[in-house]
Amino acid sequence: MPKPSHIRTSHHESPSNGQKPASASGGSGVANESVARKSRRRFTAAEKLRIVRAAAACTQRGEVEALLRREGIYSSHLAAWRKQLDLRGTDGLTPRKPGRKAKLDARDRRIVELEKRNTVLERKLHIAEKLIELQKKASALLGVALPDEGES
Repeated sequence: MPKPSHIRTSHHESPSNGQKPASASGGSGVANESVARKSRRRFTAAEKLRIVRAAAACTQRGEVEALLRREGIYSSHLAAWRKQLDLRGTDGLTPRKPGRKAKLDARDRRIVELEKRNTVLERKLHIAEKLIELQKKASALLGVALPDEGES
């Protein structure tokens, strides 16, 4: 007998007890309504600094937890802000744009481009030098005289 987890029913089939499936339309209408998404809360550097200083001023048991509840933040936020403040000062608390940061400015990109081009040209020069050596060896074996470098 197969396990119940391996038995699959089609979404067109109705349950065996004669009731409508919960996902069918015509129910409470909740599935058709659009729910407004809340935007993520953002803190300015001044707000972060105020909260960190308020937490540092807490001396009695439970005051920090009450502060966190009042501000609506998690303790991990407070710990991260304290760490940023310790590492970079108040500049560390400034909000940054999400996403990948540009690593190179225009000058640095130009330098990288020129270095790549230089590498390609050096490789071509190396190949050309090896071909010239090969031509010299072939001419020596065949007894054909090659013109000197000074001659054109």
